[in-house]
Amino acid sequence: MVLGMGMSPQTVIHPPAEGITERVDPVACLGERTLSQASEEGAVGPGRYIEVQGSDRTLLIPVKDDVIHIGRGLSADVHLDESSVSRRHAILVPRASGARILDDRSSNGTFVNGRRVQQADLSNGDVIVIGRVVLRYLEL
Repeated sequence: MVLGMGMSPQTVIHPPAEGITERVDPVACLGERTLSQASEEGAVGPGRYIEVQGSDRTLLIPVKDDVIHIGRGLSADVHLDESSVSRRHAILVPRASGARILDDRSSNGTFVNGRRVQQADLSNGDVIVIGRVVLRYLEL
């Protein structure tokens, strides 16, 4: 096996993205446009939301009927300014029965409840990890 510069056999067995355990404050990563759509926890009505729990406050981003692009790119609907997040990281697709998340060929993967997924149906309370950013899908 030929390894690239700076790679060891350990890198091949355990890619760096899978070893990420340090989490970041997701509220601090949110872009201005995303922040303008978010509401404080407790100030929302029934519906579906992406919960963003920061160190000092929790925000809820509404999941409406349109597809939601999540990533570091400026065009993302949920803009996460964090280096472990790909420009086009994941896509959240609202459906009548809830929502489905799709990995958008991200570098570090999309995880639901600790399991790396290419796509997964979401249920109330599911934990979504995008790079080092932890989110939660809620149905209120």
